[in-house]
Amino acid sequence: MKKILTALVVGLTLAGCASSGNQSLRDETEASVSAKLTEGKTTRSEVQQMFGSPYQTSFTSEGEEIWTYQLDNLQADAVNFIPVVGALGTSHSGKRKQLVVLFNNKNIVRRYSMTDSDVSVKTGVFR
Repeated sequence: MKKILTALVVGLTLAGCASSGNQSLRDETEASVSAKLTEGKTTRSEVQQMFGSPYQTSFTSEGEEIWTYQLDNLQADAVNFIPVVGALGTSHSGKRKQLVVLFNNKNIVRRYSMTDSDVSVKTGVFR
């Protein structure tokens, strides 16, 4: 009985975790990104080798390209496991890492920003 209860708790804990986005950001911090990227020197191809393809690409009005990388590491909130209440919506919270890189017209890093922030995602009645 004790083994079954332990397996159930471990299973529910693992089922409540989710990670989505660019996994290359998993171990990155502002300091580690700063050590890898140099404004005015690092090229677009070097950024792609380090972090892969971006989550999103956009352009400034001057035609400079902006690459956005994102990783969400979320866990299911306890309310999801309450019978009936959990069926009315979901609630997840955790951390979001986001790297935004601005390239100049010569495909060189002009500026970049790395953030690590709290995030909460809610659906249904929890919105």
